[in-house]
Amino acid sequence: MRAYEYRHIVGFEETSLVGNVYYTNHLRWQGKCREMFLREHAPEILTAFAQGFALATVNVSCEYLAELSAFDEIIIRMRLGALKQNRITMLFEYWRLTAGGEELVARGEQQVACMQREGDKMVPVPVPSILREALMPYVESEPVRSKSSAFALNRF
Repeated sequence: MRAYEYRHIVGFEETSLVGNVYYTNHLRWQGKCREMFLREHAPEILTAFAQGFALATVNVSCEYLAELSAFDEIIIRMRLGALKQNRITMLFEYWRLTAGGEELVARGEQQVACMQREGDKMVPVPVPSILREALMPYVESEPVRSKSSAFALNRF
């Protein structure tokens, strides 16, 4: 099953006083992964942002399975969980690279709504076709294991 991959090496600034990665960084990495995906696969969306288009995060979660520390090398894999009307649900897996292979250390989910600024208001708009097309190769093909599985059943 195909996934978009973002690689990251944990820095000291991402750890807590006890030396493990501070939990909010996992959410930051979801955002970074999403941004790099747009840059590589749908750069036209970056122009749309300047014209009032927005991807508003409406829900985000992360299930932590193992601790990470400074200098751990991780791969964040993103897949499309669901796409309906103006909503996109992305699924994330966090894998630590080890000498023996990869270890799953966390799973996450993020739902964004496509919006357009009109004056001082934000109004929902359909997912732009360029973004929809860029996401299609990354559709999650296995049953969704998250709290939003009812939403995912209504795909496309």
